[in-house]
Amino acid sequence: MRGPPQQNQGLGSALSAWFGFAMLLTAHFAVRPLFNGRANVDFIVIAILFSAVRMRPGLAALTGFLTGLAIDALAPGSFGAAALVLSLVAFGASWLKAVFFADHVALTGLFVFGGKWLFDVAMTLLTGGASGTSLAATLLLWSPLSAALTALLAVVLLTVFRPLYRPPTN
Repeated sequence: MRGPPQQNQGLGSALSAWFGFAMLLTAHFAVRPLFNGRANVDFIVIAILFSAVRMRPGLAALTGFLTGLAIDALAPGSFGAAALVLSLVAFGASWLKAVFFADHVALTGLFVFGGKWLFDVAMTLLTGGASGTSLAATLLLWSPLSAALTALLAVVLLTVFRPLYRPPTN
């Protein structure tokens, strides 16, 4: 008789994970434009990283790819770049989840910082968004600052909404 409660618990966990993903996606398009600047919080990277730790690497890469396609639809000049980068970030996050994504807040912050910085560096290099001194400033100043803000918000979200974003314990 222990089978059905575990299935319901797994279904509830999956639904809460998708709800959290949908909330962060909505925040990306509703809240992020209000704070438009050089260093801003990226809710999509948080959503991808938090969901990737709950998935196998292949499914995480597919989720990153489909989310990247949705972002790329809004930027036709660099179509495919976000899909490729988010696929790689999600795959790497899922693969590294046992090593980095513990229930420790500082490790989670470092994990999100690294994922966001990798995303920014890859997007800057793939899309050719900057060159020369502007490239150095983007990669060494604005991108780490944006990654730090994103990591700080991710830690706050993880602390406030712990049951929603906690990775599954196996």
